[in-house]
Amino acid sequence: MQKKLNSKITGAILTAFSLTLALLHTNLVVADNSSFSPYVDKSGNISLPNDFRITMVHLGSFFVPEGDASGFHDVYTEAETALHYRKHGKFPDGATLVKELRPSKAGDYTTGKNVSYATGDIKQWFVMIKDTQERFKNSPIWGNGWGWALFKTTDISKNASNDYKADCLGCHIPAEKTDWIYIEGYPTLTAPN
Repeated sequence: MQKKLNSKITGAILTAFSLTLALLHTNLVVADNSSFSPYVDKSGNISLPNDFRITMVHLGSFFVPEGDASGFHDVYTEAETALHYRKHGKFPDGATLVKELRPSKAGDYTTGKNVSYATGDIKQWFVMIKDTQERFKNSPIWGNGWGWALFKTTDISKNASNDYKADCLGCHIPAEKTDWIYIEGYPTLTAPN
């Protein structure tokens, strides 16, 4: 009887140990795959983060009054990224920046006349992922320390940019000294006084 009981206990312990190892292995694999960025696959393809307006913090906005890029440019990142930037003055490896472009309308309100506001429509999204290790050197959407992506409303599953130098970098050249990012429009990167 004792032998049977010891055998059952040993079997239960081995089963629990095996399950624990399996779970640890699964968690390590998940951690390894997402340790750089959950929005980048192993081939360097970038995806648009789901529900980023809720899961990320708003860094700030630019308002462009006219032209193809007119409207509000709202920018979001992870809370950890904003805190890291406040402490170190730079974006950490794997940081995600999402810029959402929205058309605007204007109306008269008690706060003033011709007040601009963002509409519910979306023009497009831009996503940048900080890469301090040059993981995807041969990819035309990675370079200058970032991964670059453009998502159109017609297909949010596909990066519409084929070459960051042709499609993205031109707009960022004036911000080269601040790691290609117009940080002056992002007050969240600075602790409130």
